[in-house]
Amino acid sequence: MFAFLTSIVFVLATEGGQSGGFTKFYNDYLNYPGFELWKFVNLALFIAALVYLTKKPLSDAFKAKREAIRAELIKAEQERQAALALLTEAEAKLAALETEKATILKRARDEAEAEKASILNQTEVEIAKMREQAEGEIKRLVQQMRAELRRFSAEKSVGLAEEKLRSRIDAATDSSLTTASIREIGGLN
Repeated sequence: MFAFLTSIVFVLATEGGQSGGFTKFYNDYLNYPGFELWKFVNLALFIAALVYLTKKPLSDAFKAKREAIRAELIKAEQERQAALALLTEAEAKLAALETEKATILKRARDEAEAEKASILNQTEVEIAKMREQAEGEIKRLVQQMRAELRRFSAEKSVGLAEEKLRSRIDAATDSSLTTASIREIGGLN
């Protein structure tokens, strides 16, 4: 399109076969190989038309995208706040667990100490009972031994006395003692 316009300008500028004015300016300053100003003007017109035609749909799309991003940012902030609340709650529970752990350990130590003291007391009671039983058993054995010693000494004493009597008594003494005993009973008349 721009090429058509520039062609018309060139035709009008070179009227009557004279080259001057615009044609000279164009050839001296703007007609460098590869520069070709008409391509840049054509591109500018194309971009302007493209912007004009797509401005409304693109702006609406950009607004919608901006709102979607804003909504996502708000949602992300809400999720962040919820995550922070959960983190705070979890940290509080963890701190409570540490406190509970310390309490349980202290209670376990106290129970262990109490159990140890109870076992020591029970052991002392058992030792005292065993001592009493041992002392009772020893007393019983001592009494039993004393009784055995008395019986043994009585038997020995009787045996020695019997032996002494047998050695002193002969047959004549024996018969006189027997006769005397029978008379005492009231036997021989």
